[in-house]
Amino acid sequence: MTRFFWFGLAASQRRSMVLFCACVSAALAAGQVQGQTLPEALSEDDVPIALLVDAGTGQVLFARNPDRRFVPASITKAMTLYTAVELIESGQLSLQQSLVVSPQVWMEWRGKGSRMFLNAEERVSVSNLLTGIATVSANDAAVVLAEGAAGSIPAWTAQMNAKARALGMTQSHFGTPNGWPDEGHTFTTARDLVTLGTALADEHSRAFARFIGLPEFRYGGITQPNRDPMLGRIEGADGIKTGFTNEAGFGFLGTAKRGDQRLVLVVGGVARGSTRGRAARNLVEWGFEAFDRRALFAEGAVVDTARVQDGERRMVDLVGQGAITLNVPKGREEAIRLTVLYSGPLHAPISAGDRGATLEIQTPGMETVRVPLLARESVAKAGILARITNAIARWFS
Repeated sequence: MTRFFWFGLAASQRRSMVLFCACVSAALAAGQVQGQTLPEALSEDDVPIALLVDAGTGQVLFARNPDRRFVPASITKAMTLYTAVELIESGQLSLQQSLVVSPQVWMEWRGKGSRMFLNAEERVSVSNLLTGIATVSANDAAVVLAEGAAGSIPAWTAQMNAKARALGMTQSHFGTPNGWPDEGHTFTTARDLVTLGTALADEHSRAFARFIGLPEFRYGGITQPNRDPMLGRIEGADGIKTGFTNEAGFGFLGTAKRGDQRLVLVVGGVARGSTRGRAARNLVEWGFEAFDRRALFAEGAVVDTARVQDGERRMVDLVGQGAITLNVPKGREEAIRLTVLYSGPLHAPISAGDRGATLEIQTPGMETVRVPLLARESVAKAGILARITNAIARWFS
């Protein structure tokens, strides 16, 4: 059973629990906030799919067709990168491991799109393959990695799809490791790609810093630049992946970080590469400039408490993973509502950091923000006498 209650307040206060904070109205969807026009090169005709999200809270700052399926083209390689890094961190693959370029792979991919210009029978390290995939969008590297790590392309894409499902990317499917046209078997949505980009940056920050956002890559005597449209042009930009085919048009999954705030964005289905670049750059700059960040809870601050069943204690404090903030359009003050939801009571034993509830932040005209709340401390399972005592106490509480 899910319980709804207001921010830990007494019953007499619950009806009036509001915070005064800037909110966005329906004008956001129309392209304005407090008279501030959304970025140029972001008309729906030019950019049919766009999504901008604060990675820290998952707050959507701008959305246009975020759940429309589209063909990701080479953005697919971000899923290959994520799958590879997951295997490396689980010990199933090593950065130093060398994989062989089979003659068949060389024959098929020596002239197809972006590549590392790998040679037949060449041995290449996983580290170099990942750098080539991330930096120069190497189609040949993605196939060599897939076959070498999983034994076959179908085995590799099965792992990609399993990882996607585990991340909650329910509207995505991958039929290739590199995004080469496959008659529509590979598809995704902007919302799913933001989930992937956030996971790459947050869950695998060391690998992200090592492979994402390099300005160029030199391999086999050939130096190739990174064609990311934000690198070197937007403060804090660090990649992630571009994509283009005639079928898909131009797309981009990118991110930029300033201070402790990271924004993740997607644009898709764009007709021209120059429009894609302007749209991405203008959208992320708008995201940093058009909003104020308001601290709702400091890091470690108790948001609420939850009941515990069969524990040494009857209650446990709930906190955010870090500071809980909200992006609010500059210049307007309105009320927001905070609601804590949990299915309770929680059952002991509980470890510090276990998810115990969800904080919902509702503002008019914007998608609801849902922030996980975690147990601040561990609660051991109580002994039999304590459990009997707690059970009796619950009857009278």
